[in-house]
Amino acid sequence: MLVKGAEDFPKTARLRKRPEFLRVSRTGRKIHTANFLIISKANDQGKARLGITVSAKVGNSVVRNRIKRLVREFFRRRRHEWVPGVDILVIARKSAPGLSLNLIANELGRSLLSQRSGQKS
Repeated sequence: MLVKGAEDFPKTARLRKRPEFLRVSRTGRKIHTANFLIISKANDQGKARLGITVSAKVGNSVVRNRIKRLVREFFRRRRHEWVPGVDILVIARKSAPGLSLNLIANELGRSLLSQRSGQKS
């Protein structure tokens, strides 16, 4: 099934290169949750971009790719809630495997709200 129009997740909405990930991780604002570390940093592009990191410590490739798919799906569905001009890096913790899309949505949704309001979570 192909995703069209506003429901796609184009390359311009992603962090893709190592220097982009490093810039966000070194100088961004961190929000700790039970299963993720979310780091956000303003960018000069005027568009929100997402990067996802899931290390081998979290699980095998099947587990890591599933987590990345679910996080991407959450952000794709809620793109209208993104803060424009912000790079967001989501780093999965060892406790992330086995989470459903609903649990990921609840956890990341609360974090996005606290990021928008400027509070720590």
